[in-house]
Amino acid sequence: MTKCVDLLPLSQIGSKGFHNLRLVDLTEASPTIVNMCIQKRNLNNVKWLCFKKCMIRKLPSNLFYCFQLKVLDLTECLSLEKIPSCIGQLNALQELDLNGCCNLKKLPSSIGQLNALQELNLIGCSKLKELPSSISQLNALQKFYLSWCYNLKELPSSIGELNALQHLYLNGCFDLKELPSSIGQLSALQELICWGCSNLKELPSSIGQLNALQVLACWGCSNLKELPSSIWQLNATLSWGGRLT
Repeated sequence: MTKCVDLLPLSQIGSKGFHNLRLVDLTEASPTIVNMCIQKRNLNNVKWLCFKKCMIRKLPSNLFYCFQLKVLDLTECLSLEKIPSCIGQLNALQELDLNGCCNLKKLPSSIGQLNALQELNLIGCSKLKELPSSISQLNALQKFYLSWCYNLKELPSSIGELNALQHLYLNGCFDLKELPSSIGQLSALQELICWGCSNLKELPSSIGQLNALQVLACWGCSNLKELPSSIWQLNATLSWGGRLT
């Protein structure tokens, strides 16, 4: 950047300077830089926004006026403790990545308003203990990553209403003891991964209703002693106890 002699400080760039932006990558930026770039800016046309590894405690309020935003990447924002309810305003959002947000304690119920959301990544959100029941309203959701949510105790009974869900990853959810019977209603589910769920004691008999299921992996579930008889109705690859059956 030594030849960028005409480069202006961010503080001198007006809101119009951001008007045509489609992609904003603020990976590892300080909270000060994040605020300078986002607050009071015209971000109406931004479609992809990355805060990866930013040490921010809260999201800039102006972010929720990015009505064309399709991808919001918050990977490894280690200081982030909550998502504000106004996230429900992001009607175009297709992908929300919270991978590694280890201090995130809860999701707002308004997350169910994200009608376009196709992928929700909560891998490693180890302080997350529950999910809002409104998660069932995510009618476009296809991929749901909950791996290594160590303290997640249960899935909402309404999860069976996710009609578009194809992939559900629960591996490493050590506190998860059971799956709701409504999981059998996931008619589009192709992959159910729950290996390493060491406290999982049983699978619901409704699991035999998953006609689209291709892969069921539950090896390393040391408290899972047997499988429901309905499981043999599945035309899926089954991995249990380290063996393929």
